[in-house]
Amino acid sequence: MKSVSLNAFGRSQIGRGEVKKLRAAGRVPATIYGRQTKPLNLELVGKELSDLIHHSLSENILVDLTVGPASHLALVQEVQHHPLTGKVLHVDFHEVSPTEKVTIMVPVESVGEAAGVKTGGGVLEHVLHKIKVRALPKDLPEQIVVDVTTLEVGKSIHLGELLAPAGVEILGDKKVTVVSVAMPKTEVEEAAATAEGAAPAAGDVEMTKEKKEDGTAGAAPAKAGDKAPAKAAAGDKKAEAKAAPAGDKKAAAPAEKKK
Repeated sequence: MKSVSLNAFGRSQIGRGEVKKLRAAGRVPATIYGRQTKPLNLELVGKELSDLIHHSLSENILVDLTVGPASHLALVQEVQHHPLTGKVLHVDFHEVSPTEKVTIMVPVESVGEAAGVKTGGGVLEHVLHKIKVRALPKDLPEQIVVDVTTLEVGKSIHLGELLAPAGVEILGDKKVTVVSVAMPKTEVEEAAATAEGAAPAAGDVEMTKEKKEDGTAGAAPAKAGDKAPAKAAAGDKKAEAKAAPAGDKKAAAPAEKKK
């Protein structure tokens, strides 16, 4: 990654109101961090920073940051944007050494039209949009390019299959999928719906369970018209229970007279 020159100025305004005035004047607050230097508050010319970001493939930018008589080799660590306007609100820089390897997240860009999309009716899916790489600052790539031209339906390109630029090490699980070609989701959803229709519904299982708890799992489900006979049967049982004691007393009386 080639470094780009950028001018910066020391900043003493750190309060919210002061920073707001700074932005109103066309400046962008920034901070630079480093292992060998203390954090330093800076301000940048807004237009220069916007032009720099606009002409870069990503926000991974290596800069020669000039602050007065001093110069710092630094990576853009984080750029904060306004959620509605997209305007840059703040920038964090990380000072690096030209002789020490650094680790950053790099965007993945696919090139070409996948064969599975062109002739097989598949859909190209980006599983990983960024990957982690390690290299010297001068060797850091702005992005990793993946050629998907030969990718068929049902096939994938994994992390271990990516071609890293010279001097760059790609980090992470080599079996992780980066891009793949799958069938359209509509067909997958139709297949899932067919499989669900063949399986028993969850509601039926619950109903059977409730019947077992009542001790009537083997009985046929009652219909609305069967409620009256059920009540009549209950009434007959009550009538028999009341009649039995009276009958027993009358039958016992003649037996006592014979004695």
